[in-house]
Amino acid sequence: MTTTTTTSAVTDEPVTAIIPSWKTPIILGVFTILAFALFVFARRDSDESTFRISTPSDAIQVPELVLPTFLTGMIVIALLAVLAVFATVVVARGGKPRLWVSIVFAVLFLWGFLAWAGAGSSLPLYGLLVGTITLSVPLIFGALGGVISERVGVVNIAIEGQLLAGAFSSAVVASITKNPFAGLLAAGLAGVLVSMILAAFAIKYLVDQVIVGVVINVLVVGITSFLYSQVLQDDVPLLNTPVKFDVISIPLLSEIPLIGPALFRQTFIVYLVYVAVAAVWFAMFKTKWGLRLRAVGEHPKAADTVGINVRAQRFWNVSLAGLIAGFGGAYFTLGSVGAFNKEMTAGAGFIALAAVIFGKWDPIRATLAALLFGFASNLQSVLGIIGSPVPSEFMLMLPYVVTIFAVAGLVGVSRGPAASGKPYVKS
Repeated sequence: MTTTTTTSAVTDEPVTAIIPSWKTPIILGVFTILAFALFVFARRDSDESTFRISTPSDAIQVPELVLPTFLTGMIVIALLAVLAVFATVVVARGGKPRLWVSIVFAVLFLWGFLAWAGAGSSLPLYGLLVGTITLSVPLIFGALGGVISERVGVVNIAIEGQLLAGAFSSAVVASITKNPFAGLLAAGLAGVLVSMILAAFAIKYLVDQVIVGVVINVLVVGITSFLYSQVLQDDVPLLNTPVKFDVISIPLLSEIPLIGPALFRQTFIVYLVYVAVAAVWFAMFKTKWGLRLRAVGEHPKAADTVGINVRAQRFWNVSLAGLIAGFGGAYFTLGSVGAFNKEMTAGAGFIALAAVIFGKWDPIRATLAALLFGFASNLQSVLGIIGSPVPSEFMLMLPYVVTIFAVAGLVGVSRGPAASGKPYVKS
């Protein structure tokens, strides 16, 4: 909603007029038309879409779900049109559509799209979920670090550098010690070191935080690329053959169809991210530490007045953010790829930063935003594997299309911490 302030001619009191925002109805209408064009005019030759729910190794086998492609598309179009009309009516009456309208719309559109894209093929739903978790773990760690850093008042553009430093350090230490836990610890310390550089320049020397973050990213890319070429490649067995974490299956839970393999048949780092999300949320909103952190990020002068050391709070919390982001970097080498490569994070830090903004600087919402982007990235791969008719160029931009839709239709206007990015000088 947009608000404007006018002055009453009778009372000279300021009057706030609320102007309805038509953004959500317009977006829903456009996607409804897109669904109609896709499911009707680009109708697939095969009229059956098969979804595989269970993995071959599951103790509980769920039969494949077979749906009529065209009929599914028609039902989805009808439901999308109902939601779009509902959102239009709500706005026309001066209201604002609830978040659930956009979420249900997105789920329905995705279901129809999967039925259309997977016509004549067998689409593994469990593979979509497992891949989503795999691609989202480093993004979640990075987003949590970004939330902590920005909540305390420091813009963390250096998440990419923290992830990359963590990936490099974990690969080297885990290779030498043959212990993945030692590599994980080294990754966290590397993330702390990168964060301390950011904190020192941003907090003590009052250098522009965005510029410092960009410079740190370039610095870490250069250092790790140089060491990879000049050191790691000379002795790969000793320095770049890290011992990865083993997969740990949680009894009973790992056998739940569909979600069991995705959530409870994972490595130690994935379980660690579950704990990290819950711990950061609880600490940020339910503890004295979290209250001080948020106070420093919103109104540092008021926090200083009541005796909080603003600079110390910012320095140590930015370091903590780096520790968490470093763990995300370790996932690349200890939980996923298995060996360090140049620039292997491939911009994950910037995606994590976007998740922070999409999630409105909230740990849970930022996690959901990271999962959304991870799902879109994995969907691109799955559609390529099953031979979907979707053009390869579109599949490459699919994650970003989903992200734009999330920003435009689901998130709306975001307001960050009031003092984020602003250096504090004690008067």
